[in-house]
Amino acid sequence: MKRREFLAGSVTAGILAALPRTVLGGAPTGGQAKAAGTSAPPLKPPAKGSIPVAFVLTEGAVMIDFAGPWEVFQDVYIPSRSAAMDDQMPFRLYTVSDSTNPVRISGGLQVVPDYAFENAPQPKVIVIPAQRGGPAAAAWIRKSAPGADLTMSVCTGAFLLAETGLLAGKSATTHHSSYKTFAAAYPDILVERGVRFVDQGNLASAGGLSSGIDLALHVVERYFGREAATATAYQMEYQGQGWLHPASNAAYARQPVSTAAHPLCPVCDMEVDPATSPKSAFQGKTYFFCSTAHKDQFDAAPGKWLQAAR
Repeated sequence: MKRREFLAGSVTAGILAALPRTVLGGAPTGGQAKAAGTSAPPLKPPAKGSIPVAFVLTEGAVMIDFAGPWEVFQDVYIPSRSAAMDDQMPFRLYTVSDSTNPVRISGGLQVVPDYAFENAPQPKVIVIPAQRGGPAAAAWIRKSAPGADLTMSVCTGAFLLAETGLLAGKSATTHHSSYKTFAAAYPDILVERGVRFVDQGNLASAGGLSSGIDLALHVVERYFGREAATATAYQMEYQGQGWLHPASNAAYARQPVSTAAHPLCPVCDMEVDPATSPKSAFQGKTYFFCSTAHKDQFDAAPGKWLQAAR
C-alpha cells in the first residue's frame, strides 16, 4: 500500500480522532491560526484540489533539506475537506531542475527530476534546499515566486534565494556556519542569527538542515491551522518544538570566540590547527584559515569579514 493511501485510510483517521486536545492544541483550523512566532498572515488554501509544491534540485542538493519538508507536506491530512484524496491530502509535490536528467545529490543518491525549469508547472510553494544552483535555477525562482503563496529556502539554499534579488531589504537566516559568509555576500539582507526560521510573508528561510522540517510545519499551520500542523508532527513522531518556537536556535546566536589555544577560521568559524593552516596578518593580528579559499576571501576584504561577525 502506498504511503498516501495509508495516511488517508481509517487508521490515520482513527489516530487523529484519538489525539487529545493537549496534543492538538486549541487553535482554529482552516488557516485561521496566527503564524507561530511571526506576524505572517494565514495562507488561503483552495476550497478544493491540491496545493502544488515545487522542490528545486540541482547538483549537490542536500538530502534532509528537501526530504524533511517533503515528508511534512506529504503527511498533511485534512479530513474536513471533501472525500477526494487530493483534497484531504492537499499538497502535490514535484521536483524541478535544469533538465530531467538524473541529479546527484548529497551522499551520492541520484534523483530524476519530474520537470525541467522550462516546462515546470506554476507552484504555490517553492522549496529551495542547499545546492549548487546556477543562473537557470535563480531565473526560474525569480519568475515563479510572484505567482506562489510562499518561496522558502532551507540551510544555505538561502544563497540561491538571495541570488534572485527577492530577499533584498528583508530578513533571512541560513546555516549557522554561514552567517558571516551570507552577511558579507549580501549586505542588503539582515541576517537573523539563532532562529529556526524567518517568515517574511511570501518569503521564508530556515536555518540548517533539520530546521526545514520546522519551517514546513509552520507553513502547514499558515494554510490549515495549528491543529493540522500538530497532527502532522504527531503522525511523523516528530517531537521538535522549533516550529512553535523559532527562537529555539538561540545556541547558534552566540558568536564563537577564537583563542590562541583554539583558533577559528574567521570566515566559517571552523576550528583550525595553527601549525598547518594558511594564515594572514591584519592590523597586527594573525588569522588562521581552514582552507586557502577562505584565506583568499578574507584577504580580499578583511574589514568586510570582521564586520560580518558582529
